[in-house]
Amino acid sequence: MDEERTAGRGVGDPDRVPWGRWAGEWGTGGGLPWRSTLVIAVFVMAGTGFAARNQPDRETLDALGRALLLLGAAALLFRHRWSVPVVFGVAGVTLAYLAAGYPYGPVFVLVAVACFAAVVHGHRTAAWWALGLLWTGHLLISHWLYRWLPPAGDGPAPWGQELPAGAFAVAVLAASELVRVRREQWAQQRAERAAAERRRADEERLRIARELHDVLAHSISVINVQAGVGLALLDADPEQARTALTTIKAASKEALGEVRQVLDTLRTPGDAPRAPAPGLGRLPELVEQAAAAGLTVTVTASGPPATALPPGADLAAFRIVQEALTNVVRHSGSRTARVEIAHGPARLDLRVDDDGPATGTEAGGSGNGLAGMRERAAALGGTIDAGVRPDGGFRVHAVLPLRTEETS
Repeated sequence: MDEERTAGRGVGDPDRVPWGRWAGEWGTGGGLPWRSTLVIAVFVMAGTGFAARNQPDRETLDALGRALLLLGAAALLFRHRWSVPVVFGVAGVTLAYLAAGYPYGPVFVLVAVACFAAVVHGHRTAAWWALGLLWTGHLLISHWLYRWLPPAGDGPAPWGQELPAGAFAVAVLAASELVRVRREQWAQQRAERAAAERRRADEERLRIARELHDVLAHSISVINVQAGVGLALLDADPEQARTALTTIKAASKEALGEVRQVLDTLRTPGDAPRAPAPGLGRLPELVEQAAAAGLTVTVTASGPPATALPPGADLAAFRIVQEALTNVVRHSGSRTARVEIAHGPARLDLRVDDDGPATGTEAGGSGNGLAGMRERAAALGGTIDAGVRPDGGFRVHAVLPLRTEETS
């Protein structure tokens, strides 16, 4: 199972791609992102200091300017929990920083990170509004309010600088949308893989339950009948009672062997079963077990038999005949049954008949025998017809297609 999970990870899986895993951490809702926020704060503080050296016409980066930068960085600690207030708060702090006349530079990184977090968390409208308000405020400051704002003697900004500012805003939002879409795709892929694993697990549980039901239902029915015979003849005919006990011992031993074989499949995935699955080649054993339960079974075959039936069809055919004979032992007053096997080039026909009548007595079991047979046939694309015949007997008729892919 671990190998399947590893093999299922593709190039787009955040667990395999370093940048994908880093991007995925931006969207977590766990603890506060201390380390990334600290890195951003150091970068913004140091980068703004370098940028200030090349902008002598702007206000000197004093304690108030550094405090605004730290305030904007500190707000990013909560970008995963409260992304909408954070993106508007950072936009407001950035606007105050620009209104105070401080140098341009990495301060816009704070806005980019806040918008990124808002979009990734599904608040794209808030991110658009925050960037729009910041850009509008910058237009007012640069082209109208500059007269009353520091630095003193500052003139209007050239309109040409608004184009790269708008391009920066669009780039931030586009990158954020890209990461959001990728994260949704990763989440969908993980959900699909988990659903596929659950389906496989459910199918395996159903297969094991079906196998156990078929094995135990047949063997326990034989044991039940023979136990009744043994108890009835224990005093009158001890030798016949001994024969019944011998049959019980043989049936229980075989049942234990088959149960172990079924449970072997629960071992480490990839291990081969210790014994081959039963098939129609074991039909004589089934006839002997039925005879030990007092049921005479005649088997007839027609058509050219295939050299080797597909494993799935072979197992299903054996289990269907086994369950049909078990039902005869349990529920029919007839002590004879007929099994007809018709081999065809593309299908296998099975028919199990008894002459009845139904006893109407409980003989144990879960009542899921017919449902189990239908599930086996349906899994191969076949059909099961089971019901009372007009003459009062009972018939089980199965048609199993022999698919070429099963033999490949």
